[in-house]
Amino acid sequence: MSKLFAKPLPGGSFLMLVLFVGVLVSAIAVSYSAHWNRQLLNTLYGELNDRDKAQAEWGRLILEQSTWTAHSRIENLASEQLKMRVPAADEVRMIAP
Repeated sequence: MSKLFAKPLPGGSFLMLVLFVGVLVSAIAVSYSAHWNRQLLNTLYGELNDRDKAQAEWGRLILEQSTWTAHSRIENLASEQLKMRVPAADEVRMIAP
């Protein structure tokens, strides 16, 4: 009875077993790689979306800054709130260096 269980595998069976295990491991690796690639792609698209939102906000802030610092607005604020005015020619004094 021990001869029945100790029977060696035929010559090509071991090679087939190794090839089967190799194909199985390769298939699992391809599946994992595809899943990981999809996760990274989703993360990339999320980051690109955040970048686009930040660029749009930056553009709005630049536009707002240019509105707040417009020369006509500053001149109006100076004349209305601070009661400033452009001096007349006889009020200007030149100082020698």
